[in-house]
Amino acid sequence: MTLHQVAPSSCWLSVIVPTLNEVRGIAATLAPLQAWRAQGVEVLVVDGGSADGTLAMVQPLADRVLVSPAGRAAQMNAGAAIASAPLLWFLHADSSVTSRHLEMLQTMHDVQGWGFFPVRLSGRQPLLRLVGALMTLRSRLTAIATGDQGIFLSRSLFTAVGGFPPQPLMEDIAISRALRRRARPVMPPVRIGVDSRRWEQRGICVTIAQMWWLRWRYWRGADPVQLHRLYYGASRGSQDGG
Repeated sequence: MTLHQVAPSSCWLSVIVPTLNEVRGIAATLAPLQAWRAQGVEVLVVDGGSADGTLAMVQPLADRVLVSPAGRAAQMNAGAAIASAPLLWFLHADSSVTSRHLEMLQTMHDVQGWGFFPVRLSGRQPLLRLVGALMTLRSRLTAIATGDQGIFLSRSLFTAVGGFPPQPLMEDIAISRALRRRARPVMPPVRIGVDSRRWEQRGICVTIAQMWWLRWRYWRGADPVQLHRLYYGASRGSQDGG
């Protein structure tokens, strides 16, 4: 269900932001995108059923606001289905971007490829800088991105791989695998800001160990539904990465 729709003219980039109970930080994420909307950038928010005021917060900050079944893959696919632009950028609700990201994306306007950004975690602990650097190195070596890195790709390529697979976790890894079989990703030299709340709340070392364990199990063929249950537990109040 589309709640709000004002598509920009000559749209070349659609920014798709899935949300679920993100009222505390979503305005800060969408604020830098407002100036872009006059430059042919369409901002789409796809909400998975927030109960904290997120929908009211994003109404004036997006060109379209859509409500879909919860689940980051489902929400991003729903956003892509109504996107107007030939270039799609999937941005997490707790990301931090600047005009430099727009400049980098403009170079991808006519390229039938895909890519993602290096990351910088928001926290001040030195170990978080190392975590961000290792995330970037891993993705550079493996051509496998996490959703935190702001995956962008042409609409034609998105369609060719069938979009995000309908699974509740590791959808970013799954689509990266499909994409790298078609093209080597690019990584623009501009870091995207990532909220470090996940590492700080759960503990940096614990979170690293848990994510590597889940990735190993996924690589071994574990069911993403089971992994989602292990990662989030019985309840899920936000989408903090996969």
